[in-house]
Amino acid sequence: MHRPASWRRRWLLVLMMAGGPAVAVRPARVVSLGGVVTEIVHALGADALLVGVDQSSQYPPSMRALPQVGYYRNFSVEGVASLRPDLVLASEHAGPPAALEQLRRLGLRLVVLPVGPTLEALEARIQGVAQALGQEERGRALAADIGRQVRALAPLPVRPRVLLLSSHTGRLQAAGRDTAADALLTLAGATNVFHAHTSFKPVSAEIVAALQPEIIVTTESSVAAAGNLERFAAQPGIAGTPAARQRRIVVMDDLLLLGFGPRLPQALQRLRAGMEGR
Repeated sequence: MHRPASWRRRWLLVLMMAGGPAVAVRPARVVSLGGVVTEIVHALGADALLVGVDQSSQYPPSMRALPQVGYYRNFSVEGVASLRPDLVLASEHAGPPAALEQLRRLGLRLVVLPVGPTLEALEARIQGVAQALGQEERGRALAADIGRQVRALAPLPVRPRVLLLSSHTGRLQAAGRDTAADALLTLAGATNVFHAHTSFKPVSAEIVAALQPEIIVTTESSVAAAGNLERFAAQPGIAGTPAARQRRIVVMDDLLLLGFGPRLPQALQRLRAGMEGR
């Protein structure tokens, strides 16, 4: 099956970081740096191999009982090394780069998985993890099943105008294009009213009100930071939107909403149900 050049480049990155296309010995002690990477290990049924994770690895909940080595974007080299892993699986965003290089100098086998909010990039992540774990057949089956479920979604009769907001830092931020959030909204059949902008950007109350979203999607941590859903909806800017007036605010688990991982079909189903008021 033909793959776009961008997909092939990212898959090459996996192979280069892994040190080659073949794995002769299956690992017995694995450290995962990145919540989505950990989810893939779980989806492949390889939880028992994990001896450590980073702080973003919150799913499944059993991962929270494992030793943590810091946040994947600023992990502890000493923490990883102390767990004596024979394989470190890392998101492409893990770092800093000097820390990854230290792992290599210590002789640890490091596989870096590509990021990107597309089905093709998700497939590359799954195949990269599966290959590193010696679970290639399971990886192919998992990727194919996710693709089937996503492509089976029926289109919505009308594309709702949606704004995805995050405020767990205490300041409202909206998701623009080139984000997992924007990709999820598109796959779900929504129109992202902040699509003219890239990445997550801070937004004022005036901008939120002016966008007039019919639906607001946000994270559980953002609602918790506000105190509860009523207080979140009553914030300046949000309160003046059709979404708040009609109580059309969809709240989702942070990693499920923003991870673009193996639970992508469940994320789309939850988002669609929320947008449809179910």
